[in-house]
Amino acid sequence: MARNNGLNIRLPPADDLFSSEESRAEAKLEKVVHLSPSAISEFPDHPFKVRMDASMQEMVESVRQYGVLVPALVRPKENGGYEMVAGHRRKYAAELAGLTEIPCIVRNLTDEEATIIMVDSNLQREQILPSEKAYAYKMKLEAMKRQGQRSDLTSDPVGQKLKGKVSVEVLAGNSPDGKTQIQRYIRLTELIPPILQMVDDGKIAFRPAVEISYLRKEEQQSLFDTMSVEGCTPSLSQAIKLKQFSASEKLSADVILSIMQEQKPNQKEQFRIPKERIAKYFAPGTPAQKMEDTIVKALELYRKRQRTMER
Repeated sequence: MARNNGLNIRLPPADDLFSSEESRAEAKLEKVVHLSPSAISEFPDHPFKVRMDASMQEMVESVRQYGVLVPALVRPKENGGYEMVAGHRRKYAAELAGLTEIPCIVRNLTDEEATIIMVDSNLQREQILPSEKAYAYKMKLEAMKRQGQRSDLTSDPVGQKLKGKVSVEVLAGNSPDGKTQIQRYIRLTELIPPILQMVDDGKIAFRPAVEISYLRKEEQQSLFDTMSVEGCTPSLSQAIKLKQFSASEKLSADVILSIMQEQKPNQKEQFRIPKERIAKYFAPGTPAQKMEDTIVKALELYRKRQRTMER
């Protein structure tokens, strides 16, 4: 502290005196650090599954040969360690490839900021399951509502709370899907797990699944049981009818069965054989279509022999 004409003058810190503005700005820049994958925990309730598919196998081989080229984004945890924000697949590939460290950018983020970044970084994938989009959009929408701050996609003043409808519009402005489609995806989170799994497996079409999501949980379970026994899934018109009966509180198990047994337009009569009755005649893992083709060929040969014997 210097004294000048009886006045106390506080001098700038030494670091400010002997460092340039450029060096101080550089010190604030994020840097890439190398962290052990074991020090990075998963993002809570991460909606995107890390699957060991062909794409992951290719990534593992690439990481084994070249390392992780794009740094992951992590945030520090209060009790030590780090939490993954963007880079779950890279971390998994690095672990499978036997890497002990991966490059990461460490950034201090709020829960809301981390959620939004996590969702946005994963929505760019080529293959995303309906359930993944459903829960991802729901998480991001809830984060935006909690955040309650101005977005670069809206002219709302800083600090103004985003209403539900406005938030979906803002969310759609930075997403691959439109507002209505996002709302439909979020509806899928109301499905019971076994029916949602059928949507992921492609056994139930997207639009009928959205209509089914309006059924009560016990009604959905009754529908699932009926689908399992009858070996069928609802068309869009059937799903809408189920929803209407549910809204009027008249959707009983008998009504569900009656609706599901309605013949669909251009529906072909199906002849089913329990798989356990024919499985012993085929090698394990034989696709159902191949089984069907083999049975048809066998029947054709049988018919030819019968005709030969009749002559």
